[in-house]
Amino acid sequence: MSVLSSRTGRDRQRYDNNFRLVSGCIPYRLIKVEESEEDTISVDFVNKLQVLMVSSPNRHDLVFPKGGWEDDETVLEAASREAMEEAGVKGLLREVPLGVWEFRSKSSCNVEDECFGGCKGYMYALEVTEELQEWPERENRERKWLNVKEALEMCRYEWMQRALEEFLRVMQQEEEERKLRTEEETVKDDSSKLEECQIDPCYCFVVN
Repeated sequence: MSVLSSRTGRDRQRYDNNFRLVSGCIPYRLIKVEESEEDTISVDFVNKLQVLMVSSPNRHDLVFPKGGWEDDETVLEAASREAMEEAGVKGLLREVPLGVWEFRSKSSCNVEDECFGGCKGYMYALEVTEELQEWPERENRERKWLNVKEALEMCRYEWMQRALEEFLRVMQQEEEERKLRTEEETVKDDSSKLEECQIDPCYCFVVN
């Protein structure tokens, strides 16, 4: 089976006011719990949330998939491409970015990055639906599923830590809103049943 190769070079790289534009994502999944455990208060939403990180050659810390945004693709396409190339995953990419962070590459010895004044990174959340067994950078990277706390400790870059914190905030807010909607629907259903039971049809009369 043929495997797509990663894009290399910066011939098509986008820049904005001397910032190299970068696009990346935080791949995530919600792990399944036993049905009996779902009803217990002890099962915290955060504990069910896992994120996928990848290694870099000769390093022990981890990063999220990211790379240069090129001029023949949208920022969303770039984020999806990097997820496939570096982590070997595909999924549903949320169109609203977690944020945009300005930073200097750790390889700031690279004269090119210094010349262009650093990077501007757009980060998105990617719900993983498929994990590939073969992917372009499989030989150079390992991927690892972690809970959020572990990911914060292992994350190499401070700006990626900030992106992860924003990701967690967004996910928790959505979960709280989902629970609130569920509770409101339950109350509405109970109210409808109560109204139906309040009047016995045999005591209703039509007055002309």
